[in-house]
Formats: sequence, structure tokens, C-alpha cells
Amino acid sequence: MEASHSALAPEKNPSGAADSATATRTAPADRRSAHKGFPRLTPEGGLQGPAGDEVRVRMSLQRRAKENLRHHIQRAAVRSAVLVSADFVAFYAMRGLLRLIRDRAVLGGGLARDLAALMPRGALTGWQFPLAMFLCLLVTGSYGQGDLRRSPLRLLVASALSVAVPLSWTEPARVLEYVLTTLLIWSGLTLERFTIDRLVALVRPPERDAPRTLLVGPSEQCRRAAATPVFASGRHFRTLGFLDADWPAATDALGRSSDLARLIHDAGADTVVICGHFEDDEFRAIVDTALTAGCELVSVPRTPDVAGVRPSFVYRDGELLVTLTAPVFKGQQLFVKRLADIVVSALVLTVASPLLLLIGVLVKLDSRGPALFSQERVGLGGRRFRIFKFRTMRADAEEQLEDIRAHSIYSDPRLFKVVGDPRVTRIGALLRRTSLDEVPQLWNVLKGDMALVGPRPPLPAEVALYEAHHYARFDVKPGITGPWQAGGRNEIRDFEEVVKLETAYIRDWSLWNDIKILLRTVPVVLKMRGAH
Repeated sequence: MEASHSALAPEKNPSGAADSATATRTAPADRRSAHKGFPRLTPEGGLQGPAGDEVRVRMSLQRRAKENLRHHIQRAAVRSAVLVSADFVAFYAMRGLLRLIRDRAVLGGGLARDLAALMPRGALTGWQFPLAMFLCLLVTGSYGQGDLRRSPLRLLVASALSVAVPLSWTEPARVLEYVLTTLLIWSGLTLERFTIDRLVALVRPPERDAPRTLLVGPSEQCRRAAATPVFASGRHFRTLGFLDADWPAATDALGRSSDLARLIHDAGADTVVICGHFEDDEFRAIVDTALTAGCELVSVPRTPDVAGVRPSFVYRDGELLVTLTAPVFKGQQLFVKRLADIVVSALVLTVASPLLLLIGVLVKLDSRGPALFSQERVGLGGRRFRIFKFRTMRADAEEQLEDIRAHSIYSDPRLFKVVGDPRVTRIGALLRRTSLDEVPQLWNVLKGDMALVGPRPPLPAEVALYEAHHYARFDVKPGITGPWQAGGRNEIRDFEEVVKLETAYIRDWSLWNDIKILLRTVPVVLKMRGAH
């Protein structure tokens, strides 16, 4: 362990417990009965209330998630770029070697003639071979992390495929030529893959880019894991220390496992390694904290079934580890999601601009006030932004809010909607039933404040009444539509059910789920289900 861990250790109370986690866990269990004790957003974006510390840390982790995700993507991009470049260098080196022996007869005329008979001049020429090699290496997963990118068997399969593909494009391959060409490419790739890490290390030692790592688990198992080459070498993980799952915590621990959120924040960690066994509730809390912070989560001995976690195996220094999250894969998906948001929102705003202009004119003619309505909402990581909609109420609607609050169809003050709201204008009622009032939010999507699909963006006044677990909604960008809207909008009236739907969406998120929600939203809007 690094000597710097003492600077990260939490302050202990006289009994040896960490103050922050204990204070949160010993709060009254019946907090839902009164909203006065809930954390509140201050005008500066801070929080007040007994759960304020816990929520502040969570929102700080939500904001750090983007930076951690960027680090994982950068590492993957650099690794892939180096491997692709080295693969092409290895290919052309093998082709050059073949030409030296066959065409220049550097090893003698007899060998040159025999090799020319077995591998004629057409072998390894043209653009087909390097392209096929790259595609086959990609398909066989030879650009991933860990030791598998150096697996001789995997490289042999990729080489065999890369030779077969271009030969099938030209003429039926002769068996011996095919085998020799495959072995030549395979030997070059294998030699390259086993030397590239050493060459890169001469330029930039891997310890400089190793992820900052916290181990979590019983002290003995954490020490045992930290002593293995994969963690002790510092090449794959920069181990900051461990958090003890036992009570009391070991003297050389940074704290207890319940301190994980604060330690990720204070230490700037981007990887969490789970060592040993945890009870399901405790394990879920660790997973939730790590995912919230955008950390890569690795388990040494265990692969439980937890929502949002997809186990995959990776070898480091010959030792098998289980990766429970794939931030780089998530990052690729998020890039596609953001790209889709930009393309769709820009396209719809452009195509629908005449309709939007007409709606704006009708809103202005129907009642006094601006065509667009702007309101402050809370989004990703608790950041505030202004949402845009077509105005559907009279200009003095905010002044009459308290007079009609008691008529809300929801009993929970964290949700508000009035059927037959007297403040709604004639054109506003039509816009609400058809959901056309939401179209200007595409501008928020284009700006990056929102996404096409995501949780509902709440008002700051609603967030002030949230309990700590409700802040999971801010792990992702809010959306124009989401699981709540696709499920019938105002037909779902239990706030906890709304949060449950949105949390499940976040933890099991995929591009396909976004597409399904968009498709389910269309009939909901056309049938005007739950629209008021």
C-alpha cells in the first residue's frame, strides 16, 4: 500500500467508527412521514438537512462520473491506436521479410525459388490483406484490455481468418500457400503483441496511467489481493489503499467500506476492486456508489447478479479478474446516444420549424405573454438549467399556484398536476393533449442539458423534498420522454413508483432500451394517455 493512505483516512469518533457513514445510517427511519428534514437545495446549489452530507457526496460523485468515464475512454483509445498502428507495422514488416527472402534471395537462391513456388508474388499484396487483418482482429476481440490481446490462439484464429478473406476475394486458395501465409502473419502479430507493451513502457511507463484504485473488503483478503502481482506491480492499478468491511477497521485501512463514497471523492479514485464476500445489501450499496461515480468496478472472487452489472472476464499478468462494469463500452454507447440526440433534435427542429412558428403565433394571439415558457429544472449531477416549452398557461399562472395546489391529482407534493387547471389557455389545452408544448425542449437536447430519453427533470422545489435515494435520478441527463412518460405519464401517481421505474431504467440502460421507450411513447402521445 502507498504511504499516502493516511492522508485519506477518515476522522474517527472515540469508538473507532467513521463519522460520515454512521451519522447517515443512524438517521430516523421514518423520514418519509415529514418533509421538513429532507435535504434542501440552497440558491447556490448546496444542500441543507440531516441527509445533506450523504447527498452532497453522491451529487459530487455524479459530477465526477463524466471525468472518470473520459479517463477510461482515453485509455481505451490510446491502447487501440497503439495496437492498430503496431499491427500494421508488423504486417508490412512480414511482407517486407517475405520479399527479401523470395525476391532478393538474401538467404540464398534455392530457398528463394522454393518460397516463390509456395508463395507466389501475389501473396500479401494489395489493400485487402491489411484491411482483412484489422477486421478479423477486431472481430476476435484482439483490441480489448488484458492479456487476451496477446493470446497466441486468438491471434492464430485472427490470422487464419485474415488470410482466408482476401484469398476468397481473388481466387481459390491453395492449401499450402494459405497455411504458410497464415503462419507468417500469425508469427509477426504474436511477436509484435508480446513486445509492444515493453516498447510503449520505454516511452511512457504504465504506472503513470494506471487507474487510481481502492480495494474494498475484509482486511485480510484486501491485503492478499494487494500483494498479488496484478496490484502490487503498479502497472495495471495504482493501489491507494483498502477499505475494511470488518468492524472495527484495521489500523492500516483507509476507513470502512461504508466510507467508499467519500474516499472516491477525496482520493480521486476511478476504479474500485471488491475483495471477499459481502451481504447483498452492502454489496449493492458498493456497486451503486461505484457506478454513480463512473468508476470501473472489478471483483476478484465473486460475480453476483446485480441490476446494471454485466460480468466479463479479463486476464492481467495471467490472473483472472472479473470486470463488473465496462465504462469504455458505456462510453461508446453514450457517444452514440449523444450523437443520436444531436442528429434527431436538429433534424426535427429544422423540419418542424414552420409548425413551431405557427404554434408560437397562435400562443401569442390566444393570450397575453411570451410564446415560450422558461423554467428552472434540476438535471445531471444536480446541475440547474432552464427548460423551454410553449406557454400553455396565462401569464399570471405562477401567482395563482398556491390557490390550486390542493387540487393536484397527486397526494405527494413531489409531483403536481391539476386536471382541468383553470390557468390553462385554450390553445394551451390542445398543446398539452398533443404534447406539442414539449417540442421546444429539443433545443435543450441540442444544447446538451437533456436527452431524448431519460428521467423527468424535476423542479428545485420538488428536489428540496427528496430523500437521499431519490438522487439516483440525477445519475444521467433528464429526458423529453422516459419510462414514466412511456408508462402512461399521469396514470402513475406514486412518486416511489416513478423513482423505481427511472432507477431501473438507469441501472439497466442500453441503446435498445432507449429505442423501445421512444417507440412506446408514440402511441401514448397519439392516444393522449395521461395528458392534462
